[in-house]
Amino acid sequence: MGLFDIFGGSKFDKHARRAGNKKAQAPDRWQSLQYLGEQKTPEAVEALLQRFTFRIDPSITDQSEKDLAMKGILAAGPAAVEPVRAFLRKSDAIAWPVRMLQQLVEGEQLVGDLLELLSAMGTEYERDPQKKIDLIMQLEDHTDARIRSALERFLQDANENVRFHAVSTILRQHDAAEARNRLLDALLAEEGVRVRVKILDGFIEHGWDLGERAAEVQPQLPEGYVLDGQTVRKR
Repeated sequence: MGLFDIFGGSKFDKHARRAGNKKAQAPDRWQSLQYLGEQKTPEAVEALLQRFTFRIDPSITDQSEKDLAMKGILAAGPAAVEPVRAFLRKSDAIAWPVRMLQQLVEGEQLVGDLLELLSAMGTEYERDPQKKIDLIMQLEDHTDARIRSALERFLQDANENVRFHAVSTILRQHDAAEARNRLLDALLAEEGVRVRVKILDGFIEHGWDLGERAAEVQPQLPEGYVLDGQTVRKR
C-alpha cells in the first residue's frame, strides 16, 4: 500500500480526480490521462470523459489533452460504448462524444443513439436549443430509414435553426418524397426566408411539383423564385 492509499484513496482515484481537475498542473493532469488510458475499463473511460467538461488555456494544450483522453477512451473498445453513450445523454456539447461513438459503433447504432436523444426533445420554445440543433446536424451526414419520420415533427419547431436543419436532413434521405406534403405544409406556414428557400431548392432538386397547392405557394415564393405551372423554378 502506498502513501496515497493511506491518506487519500487508491492510485486510480488519485488519477481520476486529477484528470478531471481544471486547476491541476498540466504535466500532472497529462500523467493521469496517460495512466487512465492504459486501464481500458468502463471506470477509466468515465474518468477520462470528465476531461471534456472544461477548457483550459492555451487552446493547444486543451486540444492535446482531449486528444490524449479520446485516444485512451477508444483504446478501451467495447468497454467504452456505454460510458460514452451516458456522457452524450447528459452533455450539452455533443461533438466529442459523437466523434468517439463514430469510431466505437456501427453507423446504424450511432443513428439510433442520436434519434433516441431527439425523441425526448419537444418542439416548443426553449431558451437554448443548441443540443437539438447539433443532433439534427449530425444526422445530415447519414441516410437511414428511421430519420425522415423522426424529424418531420421538427418542421414545426419553434426555433428557425431547428426547422432549417430538419428540412436539410429530411431532403437528404432516400425516402424524402414521403415528406413532400409535410414540407409543403411547412413552406406555407414558414416565416423565415432561408427555410422557405431550403424547401423550394429541395423541390427543384428532387423534381417535385406543387400539384394543386401551387396557388397557395405563390405568395410564399422568395425573390428569385417563380412558378411555371405547378413547378417552382429559379429565375
